[in-house]
Amino acid sequence: MSADKGVREVMLAAVPSLRAFAISLCGNVDRADDLVQEALLRALSNISSFQPGTNMSAWLFTILRNLFRSEYRKRRREVEDVDDYYARQLTSLPEQNSRVETNEFRAALNLLPPEQCEALVLVGASGFSYEEAAQICGCAVGTIKSRVNRARSRLPEILSIRAASDLGADRATVAVMNSGVVGSRRL
Repeated sequence: MSADKGVREVMLAAVPSLRAFAISLCGNVDRADDLVQEALLRALSNISSFQPGTNMSAWLFTILRNLFRSEYRKRRREVEDVDDYYARQLTSLPEQNSRVETNEFRAALNLLPPEQCEALVLVGASGFSYEEAAQICGCAVGTIKSRVNRARSRLPEILSIRAASDLGADRATVAVMNSGVVGSRRL
């Protein structure tokens, strides 16, 4: 498959989902945008390795995930802002309730183990099947199902909610929360 107009359209259609996934991985919008841009550049420069007939979106997500993992390994060696002193100086208080709720949800996602958060965002928000998410993450389908189930069970506990509607959340947040079962209640 060459980098023709069809490939370009498929890649551009995947950008919003790639961006949301990148934000969930790194928690920083600017860094996420850079990550998406780098993933798309790598995909274009290696388009000859894409196998026609396979899921290009999953291929792009795999590239993005691998880039993030590589960056993470490099950044582990950097000096951390242990008590978040500098980070707190750079933030401002939210101006709207929806922004507060979004920030609370993002913080709750960050409290999940990284593997659970990643699986939940891929399946819940990005709309990948369990099989596609397993391929992206390089693990078994059962592992993805388990991670998603654990994450969906844990999120309402972290957020102290009984239903997704308690959040007043946007469609993406509701998609992540939906199809999870907490006790006998369906979210």
